[in-house]
Amino acid sequence: MSAVYDKVAELLSDKFGVPSEEISPEATFEDLDLDSLDLVEFALAAEEEMGVRISDEEAEQLKTLQDTVTLLESKGAKVGGS
Repeated sequence: MSAVYDKVAELLSDKFGVPSEEISPEATFEDLDLDSLDLVEFALAAEEEMGVRISDEEAEQLKTLQDTVTLLESKGAKVGGS
């Protein structure tokens, strides 16, 4: 998995209490029991942690964690010491 995927998984686990065994690229936010408010909070946390902007329209299109990782990577998300 990519560093961005690892960061997304870390955010979901640390900030939203999602059990790590439930986190996979195919998992949807619904699968993880996250509602639309959680998705907004997640987008804000991802923006802060990775230095990218996710529009409301983009956030609404995110269905799976892989969709999220693909979007973040396309925006040049920064992870770690980069």
